[in-house]
This record gives sequence, structure tokens and C-alpha cells, in this order.
Amino acid sequence: MAKKEKHIIGITIGDINGIGPEIIIKSLADGRLLNYLTPVIYGSSRTLSYYRKLLKYDDFQVFHLKEGQTPNPKMVNVVDCWEDTAEIRLGEPHKQAGERALKALNKACDHLQEGFIDALVTAPVNKAMMQSEDFSFPGHTEYLGKRFEGEPLMFMIAETLRVAVATGHIPLAKVPQALDQEKLIKTIKAMKKSLVRDFGIGKPRIAVLGLNPHAGEVGLLGKEEQEVIEPAIRHFKEKNDLVFGPFPADGFFGSGQFTHYDAVLAMYHDQGLIPFKSMAFGRGVNFTANLPVVRTSPDHGTGYDIAGKGKASYSSMQQAIWLAHDILKTRKETAG
Repeated sequence: MAKKEKHIIGITIGDINGIGPEIIIKSLADGRLLNYLTPVIYGSSRTLSYYRKLLKYDDFQVFHLKEGQTPNPKMVNVVDCWEDTAEIRLGEPHKQAGERALKALNKACDHLQEGFIDALVTAPVNKAMMQSEDFSFPGHTEYLGKRFEGEPLMFMIAETLRVAVATGHIPLAKVPQALDQEKLIKTIKAMKKSLVRDFGIGKPRIAVLGLNPHAGEVGLLGKEEQEVIEPAIRHFKEKNDLVFGPFPADGFFGSGQFTHYDAVLAMYHDQGLIPFKSMAFGRGVNFTANLPVVRTSPDHGTGYDIAGKGKASYSSMQQAIWLAHDILKTRKETAG
């Protein structure tokens, strides 16, 4: 395999008190992955050593990457993002862990901006423990939008289902005010662009959900469908784009209608993520679309209740690593 094709994938360690270190070690323990990509973990060699011993992964070895060195393509590389020994409190939310997670994220993003790594995979964090003067965001998605000067789109990806959300991490009470025709048009354009550029789908079919029960029941249960969502859909139909809806969310997923579309746009977070996680939890990936860089993450949280017990599934983390690799390849193909 040509050197240029073997992408360097940065992986942040996440919350060191959660399952992040465990699922990273488990995902990278199979050396066959190194045939296709070069992983660089951002965190702490000492923390990884602690978990390696705890989980009895004695064969898991890493290359300590010093400043100015090139990643070793035959090994798992580690960039130490803090000097001191971080106290690990298994399963416990703690401010120190949030500070460490932010250091790893900042360093990885520095390297992503510099082109040192080709893509970023982020392990789960506790956003509340990360809040500070340097991090006042509801999540990775918003942080990356600010860092890379874009309008990020949360895109949940699984084998048979792709779901984007129009309003992201905001309180449910604020969703109707946050929806307008211009926002929906921009979001659908971003979805279409991503489906073409990142997934190689030439003429994507996009389904749009309604906001209200029964998609408003012709105005009886709400006016947003008639006043906001339907005009946005017409905008694309007039351009012969394959955008359909608005569909009542319950029937759309319950009847399997989603299988006829390349992607689904939900109006708010739980409307899209509850059916997605019901069908694909542990296999899905959170992809931040509509940015110049590639970032993916597992579809779950810190898993404090099982931290350090060897029970955490690494399936979603491994899928996130592979998806970052695949999107890089597809972007290169679609750009050419």
C-alpha cells in the first residue's frame, strides 16, 4: 500500500475515568488495523499503561511520539498531552479528568490544523466537567465548528441508517424558535454535500421529518410544517433534488420507510437519535459533517457505570476509526 494511502488517524483519550481508554486499547489491540492506517492517541502514556495492566492487555505496546517525530507506521503512537500523573478515579465525574480531556482535544486539533494527522476520532467526554474559560460548548460538535470556522452538522451513521439533526444540542423548548426556512435549506444542502463528498452517493434521497405529532395534521397540531418545513422542501424539489417529506416521525421509522432513503433529517436531537440508537446502538458513529476536517466518535457516552470492568464494547469506537478512514478515501475520490 502506498504511503500516501495510509492515513494518520488521531484519537483523543476522552474522559480518563470513563471507558474511553478501554475502548481505544481494545480497538487497536488487533494489529491488522495497522495495515490500513496509522493511529496516534492523544492523552497520556501513563494512563494507557494503567488501563493496559488493569485490563490485562499485556501485548498492547505503544510508540511514544516526541515533538518533531513522525508517527511510526507499524505501531500505535501516543502523544503525551500532560506531564504530571493524572489521578484516575474509575467511574467518577471529576474536574481534573475534564481538564485532561480538553488538553488532549486541543493538542489533537492543533495537529489536525497543521496537517500532522489526517482525521480525528474523539472518545467520550463529560462536557460538564470540561466547562471552563477555554471550553464553553455543549459538546465536541460546537467546539469543532468554532475551531475550524464552519457550521457543523451532527450526522449519525450506521450501515442502514444516516440521521442528521436540524437543531442539535439545545433545550427542547427552544426548538420551534430555532427552526426557520433558511436554516433548514442550509442544513439540507450540507447533508446533500456530505452524502456526495463523504459517502460517494451521486444523487442522494433525503427524507425530512415533521416537528409535530402526525407532521402537524394539516395545521391542526402545529403550523411549523406548513410555514417552515414544506416551503424548504419545495425549494429543493424545484431544483429536481430528491428531498421528500415532511413525514410523521413515528410511522416513518416504525414502518421501515427510512430504508428507502440515503439520509433522514430530524428536527431535534431526540427525534432522530432515539430511533437511531434503538436500531444501531453500539454500531453507530457520530460524524461531524460540513467541516473541512473529518471527525468521528462513538455513539455512546463515558460509561461510568462499567469503567475499568472490562465490559465496555469497542464496536462503535472501532467503527468510528474505520469511518474516518473511509471518508478520507471517499473525499479523495470525489474530489478527483
